Amino acid sequence: MSVTRPRTSRWAGAIGAVAALLALSACGSETRTDDADKVVVYSGRSEELVAPLIKQFTADTGIEVETRYAGSGEMAAQLITEGDKSPADVFLSQDAGALGAVSKAGLLAPVDAETLQAVPAQYAAADGTWVGVSGRARVVVYNPTLAPTPPDTIDGLLAPQWKGKIGFAPSNASWQAFVTGLRVVRGEDGAAQWLRAFKAQDPKAFENNVAVRDAVDSGQIPLGLVNHYYLYELINAKGEDAVTAQNRFMAAGDPGGLVNVAGVGVLKAAPNPADAHAFAAYLVGESAQRYFAEETAEYPLAAGVAPTAQMPPLSDLRPPAVDLSQLDDIETTQELLVETGLLTN
Repeated sequence: MSVTRPRTSRWAGAIGAVAALLALSACGSETRTDDADKVVVYSGRSEELVAPLIKQFTADTGIEVETRYAGSGEMAAQLITEGDKSPADVFLSQDAGALGAVSKAGLLAPVDAETLQAVPAQYAAADGTWVGVSGRARVVVYNPTLAPTPPDTIDGLLAPQWKGKIGFAPSNASWQAFVTGLRVVRGEDGAAQWLRAFKAQDPKAFENNVAVRDAVDSGQIPLGLVNHYYLYELINAKGEDAVTAQNRFMAAGDPGGLVNVAGVGVLKAAPNPADAHAFAAYLVGESAQRYFAEETAEYPLAAGVAPTAQMPPLSDLRPPAVDLSQLDDIETTQELLVETGLLTN
């Protein structure tokens, strides 16, 4: 579920009700009452996606894990509300923005140096409080029958021929992270100008990236803005011959080609810090990196593990120069999207 994720200074007030509800339901009480040897993970990644990996971590290390699932924004709000009373040891987030908000609140401890050094510096927090564990690139997914020569820049999407023919998911965290990155690259005025021009293209709003992808594959629309791995999920499910859609990776430096990360941070107040750091280290190790490459079609970030064969190497993508720590200001992004008519309250 996608939720509004205000910047740190207003999290507790703006989403207090959501966090309180989670505290009573999904996340239980604010004090650890279970076995202190367990690692409690607040996961913004879905159970379907990461539960097998977490099970393998326990099998490999003997460390038990209690995982509590919700959206990354919800979990970040929960952590900020709980503060140093949180039972969580680890925050596993779908995107860098939510990690940045929790870090800005002063709740994350420095990640072990060896864990940080396992991935390139651009995929970890500048202050060392979180580390990326897998990467995803924004792409144009396209139907080659309807769009044989799709654009590979966001400005190319503004050509008259694509009016009414582009799908996007306005409430999706990755779309909003792209817009936040656009603000970083082009400034507030430049981002607003592009968003207004994009709105004038009459893009088609969908609930999520899966719906965008499926609409493109079925020929409902020619183009869609999604993360790269949604196409490979469909291929794995249906077989390559049954899938029409293809990915168009963006031109070097284009804001539309943002590479964001899923990442992990250890809470300063973690009841079980040693095993929490072991969990973080495991996620950048070979076994977990191979899992992300083979099972979820994401980009592994640690050296020595290659992505799936259908994908260009991460080193070939040349994404825009965006410090992922700057993606934490989602509130301003959402206000801009509302202002430009691309997101409803």
